[in-house]
Formats: sequence, structure tokens, C-alpha cells
Amino acid sequence: MPPFITALLVSGCLGALIGLVRQWSEQRSGHEDVEFAGVRTFSFLGLLGCLAAYGMCEWTVWVLPVTLGVVGLFFAAGTLSAQPAAGPRMGYAAFMAALLTLFSGALVYGDQRQAAVLVAVATAVLIALRPSIHSWTTKLTTEDIRSALQFAAITGVILPLVPDQGYGPFLALNPHGIWLMVVLISGLGFTGYVLMRLLGAEAGILITGLVGGLASSTATTLAMSRQSREAPALSSGFALAVLVACTVMLARVAVMVMAISREFGLTVLPWLALMAVPGLLFGLWFWLFRPATGEHTVATPEVTNPLTLSLAIKFALLYGVINVLVAAASKWSAGSGLLVVSAFSGMTDMDAIALSVANNVRTHALTSAQGAQAILVAAISNTLVKGGMALAIGSPRLRRIIALILGLTALVGAGAIVLVR
Repeated sequence: MPPFITALLVSGCLGALIGLVRQWSEQRSGHEDVEFAGVRTFSFLGLLGCLAAYGMCEWTVWVLPVTLGVVGLFFAAGTLSAQPAAGPRMGYAAFMAALLTLFSGALVYGDQRQAAVLVAVATAVLIALRPSIHSWTTKLTTEDIRSALQFAAITGVILPLVPDQGYGPFLALNPHGIWLMVVLISGLGFTGYVLMRLLGAEAGILITGLVGGLASSTATTLAMSRQSREAPALSSGFALAVLVACTVMLARVAVMVMAISREFGLTVLPWLALMAVPGLLFGLWFWLFRPATGEHTVATPEVTNPLTLSLAIKFALLYGVINVLVAAASKWSAGSGLLVVSAFSGMTDMDAIALSVANNVRTHALTSAQGAQAILVAAISNTLVKGGMALAIGSPRLRRIIALILGLTALVGAGAIVLVR
């Protein structure tokens, strides 16, 4: 088949995909007959974009700009003249989707088919998610928006400007590296925070544990342990949420380390996966033999927005202090002091010590074995602290489950430390 014919077919198909999703979205909104900007219109737009790019290359460079202008005027006229009673109006989002469809056809002709597919799929997804996006934005508070914008602005302006060199003791304080770690951990935390806000008070126990592990496994542990006192019959489910959150915390640490150093991340990953086995086995047991206590619904644990400037600064300071301590321990005590630093750091914050160790391994200040042992010690310390919280405030059944599973998790971690070479 000639390349130009293939380009026309691909362009028409991408346009049809976007038009199909738009027509389906409008029909779900109650408009059964979508004559304006449906499957046919968007198929035509894809073909038109491909033909306009052909004309621009073969005839004159004005073909594509003139085509864009004509299409823009046509849709603007359709938007202004359409009456609500006559059917769905052509809104701004649909107008932008039409222009993107036109450009996707032009990209296909320009032999940029991957980019064309990306544009078309992203456009279709955004059209399909319109009701969900509208519903989601209503759940965000003014403080959420202010914090996100504040953090995004500071990150976008400050990160490229801060010096990328070491300062202070052992040259361990790199402003650019410290702020980069703040961006990484805040981004992961915000993902869990948003999911927690979207799920609301009717979140299932398993889902609460999953997103709680991203947002704050400590907050999830406290919340679930407290609720087990109020509803002892659901103690097994609350214990599951705690254990899932602790297991997701281990996975989150592995992802962060992998983002800093893929080679070191692959070294640590098997040991962290081994520590996760007791929690995974309990989750499997609960799924197969869970008690028939009805629908498990829980209140959303209280977690703070991780994108506030104050939290970002606190984490940056904590990370900087730990970075200096790790550098000092690795230089003065042949690694033994590093384990002490890791144990104390893990009690309060697992992220800072994991990122600091990963950076030191990446720069060869620590060996992979020393780094893996330090992260495992921090993970054990963190596990024991959360286990202590559950034992202090949880119901009797939750205490028994947490003591057994998190105890096994800590023992597995201790065995892994011995085996790391």
C-alpha cells in the first residue's frame, strides 16, 4: 500500500477514535443524536489534517495555516449559533479536541506516528474523563489548590536555580539534590493524598491500606488501630489495612531508591520484597478465609497535604541533617555508625534515610552492601515503631495479628541484613 494512503487511513482512524469517545460521552450525558462533532466529523478532521500537511509540503506552506483558520472559524460559528434546545453545544474542550485531531493527522503525514497516537489517545482519554474530572475538582479544597500551586511554583523556579554542588561538612549538603528529593517524596505522597481524598469515607479497607501506604503508613496504622477499638468485629480487616500500608511503604521505598540509582535499587529490591512476604501471606489468607462480617467500610485516615511549603522545608532540613550524619558515619566508623543513624532515622521517617543512602551509594561514598544494610535497618526500625503503635492502641485481636506479622517482618529483615554481601 502506498505510504500516503496508509497515512490517510491512520489519520482517519485516529480521528474516528476521538469522535467515537466524544459521541459516547455526549450520549451518556443525555444527547442521543450527536450530529455536531461526532465520529464522522472527527474522522474528516483527521483526514483533513493529513491532506493539509501534504498540501503544505507539495504546494505551499499556507495550506495548513489556512486550513486551521477555516476549521477554527467553522467551529466558532457553530458554537455561537447552536441553541441549547437543538442539542449539545460545541464547547471549548471539544473545539480544542478538533484542533488536536487536525494536528494528529498532520503528524501522521510527517512520519511522527507515535506522537500522533499519543496526542489522539490523550485527547480521547480527557474527553472520556470529563465527568470524573469535574467531580474530582469539587472535592479539592482551597487549601489543596493553594498548596499545590505554591509548591509547583517554588519547584519550577527554585530547582533550576539552586547550586548543584556540595557545601558544609563532608560536602554532604547539595541544595539542588536536597530539593530534588523533596520533589520526589512530595510527589509520591501527594499521589496517595489525592487518592485518599477521592475515595472518601466509604473507602474499602484494602484500598485504604493501599493508598494509605503511599500517603502515610504511620497515619494509616494509627487510624486503623483506633477504629479496631470502636469496631472489634472488624479487627482482622483493620489489621489487613495496617499490613497493606506497611507493605506498600516497602514498595514505595524501593521505587524511590530505584529513581536515584537503578543498579542499587535492584540490589535492595529482593530484600525489601522478602520483608513484604509475611504481610502478603496474611493478605492472601484474609482474601481466602476472610470472616463474613459484611461490607468493610472505614473512615478515611487523617493525612495532611504533603505539598505545603512548611512540610517541604521540614523534610529538606531532615534530609540534609541525615545526609551529613550518613557521610560522617561512613567516613569515621567504617559503616557501624551508619546502622545506628539508620535505626534512629527509621523511627521517624523512612524516606529521608532511604534517599540519603541511595545518593551516597550512587556517588560511591557507600558500597551497595552497606547501603542495603542501612535501608534494611531503617525498615526494621520503622516496622517496630508502627507495630508498637498498634499494640498500644489497637483491639486485642488486632494486637495479636500485628505482633505476629510485623514481628515476622522484622525477623525476616534481620535475617536479610546477615545475608547481604
